[in-house]
Amino acid sequence: MSSHLHLEKLNKNYEDLKALNNLTFDAHQGQLISLVGVNGSGKTTLLRIIAGLDLPNNGKIIFNGKELNINDLRKIATLVFQKSIMFNTTVFKNVSFGLKVRGVDSKKIRNKVFDSLSSVSLQGFDSKKASNLSGGEQQRVALVRAFIIEPQILLLDEPTANLDPSNAIIIENMIKKILERKSCIIVMATHNLHQARRLSSFIAHLHYGRIIEFSKSEKFFAQPENKITQKFVSGELQF
Repeated sequence: MSSHLHLEKLNKNYEDLKALNNLTFDAHQGQLISLVGVNGSGKTTLLRIIAGLDLPNNGKIIFNGKELNINDLRKIATLVFQKSIMFNTTVFKNVSFGLKVRGVDSKKIRNKVFDSLSSVSLQGFDSKKASNLSGGEQQRVALVRAFIIEPQILLLDEPTANLDPSNAIIIENMIKKILERKSCIIVMATHNLHQARRLSSFIAHLHYGRIIEFSKSEKFFAQPENKITQKFVSGELQF
């Protein structure tokens, strides 16, 4: 059965700031939902709540018909941050960590790690110290480390921000391969509208914590209905 994520009337306040305002949407296995919007629109807040890193003030997160708490979310969702956080050890140990704590057989771990590193053009990097890699290489390691544990929900926060084009292309190609497998739901925050167009099944435009436009990628760019979204797509509304 295909997995289904339903967010229902999520609200998140930081003192007087309403970061999320009655936010509702659905996502299905094999889809990539891009979250777009100006800085401060609530994209990262939403990702952190789905990942079980922050609690909403109210609202529900329902997965396959079951309402989830923060501990449930941490078991099925993994967030790749905009700036990669590497453990102070080798690339191999970084990538294999999640498999090891889940008790996966060491031979299977080794095979999966080497296959995964090869998929992002990091073959031969297994013994290198992860913290010594370039920013783009670290981001590739972070993506592999997240996907190798086969999360049901993969969350990406600006996965190619501040990266050179070659690293960005490798990461986008990896995301495409994940989508081809239709093994999980991907929710991605991005400021790169060209990237959103290339990768997305659906696009959600967040504006002051609300979704003001949610549509298929083609329609979002060709015929946005909301006037603010029209300005956003045309470049009149700045980041």
